[in-house]
Amino acid sequence: MSDVINNTAHHRYELAVEGHLAATYYKLDGDVITFVHTEVPSELGGRGIGSKLVKGALDQVRAAGLKVVAQCPFVKAWIDKHPDYADLVKT
Repeated sequence: MSDVINNTAHHRYELAVEGHLAATYYKLDGDVITFVHTEVPSELGGRGIGSKLVKGALDQVRAAGLKVVAQCPFVKAWIDKHPDYADLVKT
C-alpha cells in the first residue's frame, strides 16, 4: 500500500514524511494528467522521497487509466529511468 495520497482539492499527490510534505502538482484534462512541478523539502533531500512520491502517483495514475504528460523535469527523468512506466506517457 502506497503512502502517497491524491489531494484532488489541491491538484497534487502528497507524501508526508516526518512532519514534512513532498508533493507533485498536476493538471487533469479528461484522461490526461500533466505533472507540472514536484517539491521535496530540503530536510528530506537525498533519501529517495521524490522517487517514492512519483512512483506512488504513477501507480495510481495507471490504476485510473490515465495518460501522462511529464512537464516536470523530475517526473520526466524518473519515467526515463523506469521504462516499465513509459507506457503511461501520452504520445
